[in-house]
Formats: sequence, structure tokens, C-alpha cells
Amino acid sequence: MKQRRAIRIGVIADTHGLFDPAIRRHFRGVDHILHAGDIGDRSVIEQLAQIAPVTAVSGNVDDGQCGSPSEIVIELAGRRIALRHILFEGGKLTKDGQAFLDRERPDICVFGHTHQPKVEWLGKTLLFNPGSAGLKRFKLPRGVGILVLAKQGTIPKHILLDDRRTKTTPREAMKSYLGCVSGGPADLSVKTGQKLHTLLQQPRGKS
Repeated sequence: MKQRRAIRIGVIADTHGLFDPAIRRHFRGVDHILHAGDIGDRSVIEQLAQIAPVTAVSGNVDDGQCGSPSEIVIELAGRRIALRHILFEGGKLTKDGQAFLDRERPDICVFGHTHQPKVEWLGKTLLFNPGSAGLKRFKLPRGVGILVLAKQGTIPKHILLDDRRTKTTPREAMKSYLGCVSGGPADLSVKTGQKLHTLLQQPRGKS
């Protein structure tokens, strides 16, 4: 039997009405796009839909014009993927977020809200926050993500975007990223400005 090819998913959140043209390059060739809320303007979804099919949820700043549910679960490449904007608040998993995970038991949960890149396992569920693709806020890096769903596992990647508010050097952007991302070993051998690859295998001893 022919082996099923890997599926590439573009992951984005917290655009707040901004569609960065660089997203077209980073998401070129993806099979699907997930937007984890705080869309800001329906035009963002329309432009993403020109790249690939989009599944999106609304965030706390979105109103009815975005036309997206607050949470959703879909299946891609045999994985249950949950989307919910607010999963963490103040660095902690929220009560509603925990209830959502307990109820849906997804293989992957994509979320936003914190503007902080995150990748970690919670039991059997991979939690993934791509960071914010909107205008830069505070000292947090801007970014999007890629999830590669392969036969041997899920490969999450964070991709840094250029700073759209201040003149941040590539070295400063990398330092900001490394100071914010949590939950997995980053491959520090990649050059600044390239994709940061993080390969997570499900912890051994857990089934």
C-alpha cells in the first residue's frame, strides 16, 4: 500500500486585523490553515483562504462579523485537532480550557491569546500556540507556525516574523523567541531568520 504523504498545516493566531504579506511565503504549499482567534477583520480570513482552506475560531476581541465559533474540533490526517482561543491565562491553564481538553480529548490543541509561542505535551495532547502575527506588542516576538502531520508523528515548527513596529535586529528577535517559547527543545543549530524546528515525540511510558 502506498504510504500516505505528510500533511502540512499553517497555524496562525492574534492577527488583530493585520495580514502580513510574509505569511503567503511561509504558508506556501500548506494543505490547511488554522486560525486560533483574535482575527480582527474578516479580510484576514479571506486572504488566508486564497492560500489554503481555513478553519478558524473567534477570540475575545472578535465580534459577529468574523463568523467563527468560539471553539471547534476537526480531523486531519487521522488526528483530532481542537481550536480554542483562550487556553492559558496568566501562565496557567484556565478552568474552561481544562474542561475543553477533558471533554474533547484531542491529539492536538491549537490556541492563542497569550501572544507567546508555546509547544508542550499535556498528557497525550500536544499544545501549540504559534504566537501573534499581528502588530508587535511588548517584547514578545511575532510569529506563525507549521504543523507537519506525518506517519511517524507530529512535527511542530515556529517561524519568526519581522518586527512590524520597531527596528529589531535578527539577533534580538532570536533572543526574544528563546526567552518566550516553552515546552520543548529548540534546535539552536538553525541560522537566525530561518525556521526554528522542534520535533516532539510523545513521552515514552505513556500510552
